[in-house]
Amino acid sequence: MKRRAFVKGAATAGVATAAAAAANFPKPAISQGRKEWKMVMTWPLNFPGLGTSGQRVARRINELTDGKINVKVFGAGELVPAFESFGAVSAGDAEMYMAAEYYWQGKNKAFNFFTAVPYGLTGLETHAWMKYGGGQELWDELSAEFNLKGFLGASTGVQMGGWFRKEINTLDDFKGLKFRMPGIGGEVLRRLGVAVVNLPGAEIFPALQSGTIDGTEWVGPWHDLAFGFYKVAKYYYYPGIHEPGTCGSFAMNKKLWDSLTKEEQLIVTTVIEAEAMIQGAEFNARNLGSLDKLLNEHGVTLRRFSDNVLKELGTISGEVVAEVGNTDAMSKKVYDSFVAYRKQSIAWGKLGEQGFMNARLLPFKYA
Repeated sequence: MKRRAFVKGAATAGVATAAAAAANFPKPAISQGRKEWKMVMTWPLNFPGLGTSGQRVARRINELTDGKINVKVFGAGELVPAFESFGAVSAGDAEMYMAAEYYWQGKNKAFNFFTAVPYGLTGLETHAWMKYGGGQELWDELSAEFNLKGFLGASTGVQMGGWFRKEINTLDDFKGLKFRMPGIGGEVLRRLGVAVVNLPGAEIFPALQSGTIDGTEWVGPWHDLAFGFYKVAKYYYYPGIHEPGTCGSFAMNKKLWDSLTKEEQLIVTTVIEAEAMIQGAEFNARNLGSLDKLLNEHGVTLRRFSDNVLKELGTISGEVVAEVGNTDAMSKKVYDSFVAYRKQSIAWGKLGEQGFMNARLLPFKYA
């Protein structure tokens, strides 16, 4: 009995000693292993749908890792200018960015194919190509050259054709315009005599209001309403053939990504994939009421590009996309994969979604 009492007392004392030691242990050592990441975005911090999406991703990574990975989000210009996000993450000055890959066409033209291509793939088709058509593997190969690991974000859907101060009835009406449009779509407009500029989202309205630019495209009714483009441009054109299914992106510093555990990589990937669904659904829902407000409350004039204009734009788009796709060996690999998948998607889409959409437009009584 005395031996048992001794053992019990020693154990109790040991626990008490260990507890006291833990209580007095330096806090930095206790929190050892905690990771602090910076995410830089190409849009403002609280920007609806985009900035809020980046913050949601950061919050969920924090929560799912029990705070072991703490992601702090910086809007455009807070840590680095919007279009310097790529370089900051590549160099390791920030751990992540949220952007759109066609902003980086100055690094390599192939980046365009991972955001939007004129007359290319819809958002759903882009995700399918990336997941099951070899797109992600090509993106990984391209991004690795810049010490980056990319993740496909949400598709904001088919974009509108843009805001103009005058009607566009023929291709000649584009000549002389100063217009904001990024990516390959901007290259198409240059062929028409347009002075194309690329501006971050926060700079578009001031440029349009001051006359620095004559027109702009952005995303769709939700954001166009929020930006107030209707105050300075009357004509609202559709469809946005330049971006038929624009997809955003996230990227991480590749050395950091490679250093993560399998569990940490799974958490980051799963959070971003879930966000692609959430954000995409939000854009689809918000565009509905926003379009109604633009037309019925603000008197916006909605116009459809004529079939002749659309066909001519299609021909020019094909030429430009082919030139971009043959810029270098990497671009050629991406281009070949993209156009092959596009051909298959057109064949199925004609029978699938397009077939149904046409049927739904037929005049019959429903609810």
